[in-house]
Amino acid sequence: MGILKVKRKTTYEKRYSLKMGELTTKVTYVKKYVLGIPFKTLHKYRETYYGEVKDCKDCILFI
Repeated sequence: MGILKVKRKTTYEKRYSLKMGELTTKVTYVKKYVLGIPFKTLHKYRETYYGEVKDCKDCILFI
């Protein structure tokens, strides 16, 4: 068993963009694990309908 691991996990989330409004998209989280416990989120990105990969900072989490 390794001490450090980096894993990706993709989930569907509802996001809100000013240009498009509410959209449901796949969001991928890249997290660092220490001894199997999530320690830090390294990167968070989403895939658009056209296949582009964008950072999640331009969208707001829809509540």
